[in-house]
Amino acid sequence: MEGTGRGSKLRSFAIGSLVGAAGAIATARRASYRSRRPRNAPGGLAAFEDAPCFLEIVGEEAQRYREGGGEMTTGTSNPA
Repeated sequence: MEGTGRGSKLRSFAIGSLVGAAGAIATARRASYRSRRPRNAPGGLAAFEDAPCFLEIVGEEAQRYREGGGEMTTGTSNPA
């Protein structure tokens, strides 16, 4: 009985060591993974504020606003 318990404990220790080592390797790989986005790049919608298409739309809206005499010709997002 005692010999079987010792082998079981040794097997459990070996399996636990393998699982722990695999977890450590996976964590190290994940920590060294570099994002494609630079750290100083803006996130969310701010990332699109310098895009040519966004600047074009903003310019068109500003032109319509000036031509309309201060009235928005498109719908508003908050009608209140």
